[in-house]
Amino acid sequence: MAKDLRFTPKLFDFLRELKANNRKEWFDANKDRYLNDARDPMLAFIAAVRPRLNAISPFIVADPKPVGGSMLRIYRDLRFSKSKEPYKPMVAASFYHQMCKDGGAPGIYLHLDPDHRFLGLGIYQPDTVTRRKITDAIAAKPEAWGKAISSPSFRKLCKLEGESLSKLPKQYDPDHPFAEDLRRKDFIASAYFSERQVCAKDFIDKFDAVCQASNGLLEFLARAVGVKW
Repeated sequence: MAKDLRFTPKLFDFLRELKANNRKEWFDANKDRYLNDARDPMLAFIAAVRPRLNAISPFIVADPKPVGGSMLRIYRDLRFSKSKEPYKPMVAASFYHQMCKDGGAPGIYLHLDPDHRFLGLGIYQPDTVTRRKITDAIAAKPEAWGKAISSPSFRKLCKLEGESLSKLPKQYDPDHPFAEDLRRKDFIASAYFSERQVCAKDFIDKFDAVCQASNGLLEFLARAVGVKW
């Protein structure tokens, strides 16, 4: 019988203990738990969700390689971190656009730790040029933007979040119907889950439903920044 590699409560037990014992000696002694309860289930999830993401867009990368794929490293890069703890007590996967891995195009991010379990979809903290492309598209195509963020499934399953500028950029009309969105610094839809939901058999279906509901947003952003979707 094939091993069941879906997420289980053991994932969150391991991460809680790692947070409390963030030392190489402890991690080495519990390496099998990391592999069996954290890494392997995430890699299996990435492989299982790949055809669903490709049905949304063939340009979204879901790579289940253990190194250099979609799963983020648990090892903290201490050269660039204020924290000197060697491990990140979380598992996460970044499903990026194949034409722009550095965040200049829409992508999907899954984050799991005992305190935060969420799915983020869109473009996080774009540079000034990319942000201007998006807000110009919102200003010029309010009906398309409204359609992208107002479907019943989108409003039910996720919401727009992130930081905003303190003032509306002067090139935009303060009476624009989406003036608040023209102030955005992030163009992200978020959905949150309980530990029980993450560990349920239908978690992949919940993940897929949020991605489907956010597809209009992702496509709008892709067109705005000039990449295929």
